[in-house]
Amino acid sequence: MSTANEEKETAEQISAEQNEGAPATETKDPIAEAQAEAAKWKDLAARNQAELENYRKRVARDREDDSKRVRAGLLEQLLPVLDNFEFGMIEVRKGDPQSPIVIGMEMIERQLREFMAGSGVEAIDAVGSKFDPNLHEAVGQEESDDIPEGQVIRQLRKGYKLRDRLLRA
Repeated sequence: MSTANEEKETAEQISAEQNEGAPATETKDPIAEAQAEAAKWKDLAARNQAELENYRKRVARDREDDSKRVRAGLLEQLLPVLDNFEFGMIEVRKGDPQSPIVIGMEMIERQLREFMAGSGVEAIDAVGSKFDPNLHEAVGQEESDDIPEGQVIRQLRKGYKLRDRLLRA
């Protein structure tokens, strides 16, 4: 294994450097040398252990980030389907509110909303709120005597947030 060879070479270099500074006539204590060598290897092992732990944490964090990106992408693709379903519900409700189709579609609508809420998605209600370019996308500007300047008058399409991240303005 290359790391074992590198560690052996490092140990030999350290030992050679220690020997260069000592006079040749002086005898070294083999116990002190062994203790120094053991301390050096213990330090190296501790550093490698810390490096391995940091690597594991980084891999776990990367996996979690990837999972969040995939989940957000899926939810973004689901938003147009949710919009079309809401448009369909508007039309269905124009008929008999007690019809089995209306009741069934309301059940599906409730399940979709629960799924989105459980996934951390919340709708952004813009009408009447102050315009925020971080959350809203302006399509036009209108003058109004009733509504103060800078407030959203009309919403053409719902915006959604996934926790702190904006999915759609």
